[in-house]
Amino acid sequence: MPEYPDVTVYLDCLRPRIIDEPIEQVRIQSPFVLRTVDPPIFDIEGKSITGLSRIGKRIVFELPDELYVVIHLMVAGRLRWRERGTALPKKLGLAAFDFPSGSLFLTEAGTKKRASISVVRGDESLARIDRGGIEVFESSQAVFREALLRENHTLKRSLTDPRFFSGIGNAYSDEILHHARLSPIKQTKRLNDEEIIRLYTSTLHVLQLWTDRLAAEVGDGFPEKVTAFRAEMAVHGKYRQPCPDCGAPVQRIQYASNETNYCARCQNGGKLLADRSLSRLLKGDWPKTIEELEEGDGV
Repeated sequence: MPEYPDVTVYLDCLRPRIIDEPIEQVRIQSPFVLRTVDPPIFDIEGKSITGLSRIGKRIVFELPDELYVVIHLMVAGRLRWRERGTALPKKLGLAAFDFPSGSLFLTEAGTKKRASISVVRGDESLARIDRGGIEVFESSQAVFREALLRENHTLKRSLTDPRFFSGIGNAYSDEILHHARLSPIKQTKRLNDEEIIRLYTSTLHVLQLWTDRLAAEVGDGFPEKVTAFRAEMAVHGKYRQPCPDCGAPVQRIQYASNETNYCARCQNGGKLLADRSLSRLLKGDWPKTIEELEEGDGV
């Protein structure tokens, strides 16, 4: 699922292409992608994009008359920039927004259609989409601490819960916790002050590092290889591969449809976290599906 670094780079690449440009036509290939009916999607045709923003992992097009288009990529949704009027791919294409300078595609791989487009009117309607998680780059250590300790959960759950933190998901939470040398199942109530500061610093470092890396990779182009699994990552998606810091094999915790990667030596004193012994804890604290976190939060 595209997270803070990916969505930030998408926005940076879109701004010079579509800000102040009119949406000439909207093409909907998969009706299921539309999650709202009022205002109608075609009401945005002829209107220019006045701004771009992010709500969590969602991308927001700002238009006149307090109209907003909200795109949620979920797991397999991606944005593609193509020549104006290019036909949508039959299997992957969900929708296209045609501008004078090109066409923006929304595509989705796989059979589960989770990506969505919503059109809302008014700032209050837009605000209802926000789950309330803090923006870490706009927050002090004190605000970060308050969000982290608001409820007692495992660190993995707290970092990925959009009610607490905005834009952090499965991939970058693994990288953050590895950098902070903290176990993904350590409960927030057991953190000391030094560990909280370390987690705050690591969160800023990892998100900025990957935002800069992805921006440098794209350059003046447009993101074409948005993925949660990258060769330079320390632990995420690296099960059984050596930890880049200590050389120990990266481990994993599997629960329902979720997987967490960690280094037992760097993050848990060399002790493995066995799935079976964790089942009771995870059942009460970790969501079983992505939808439990990402859906049911407005449109």
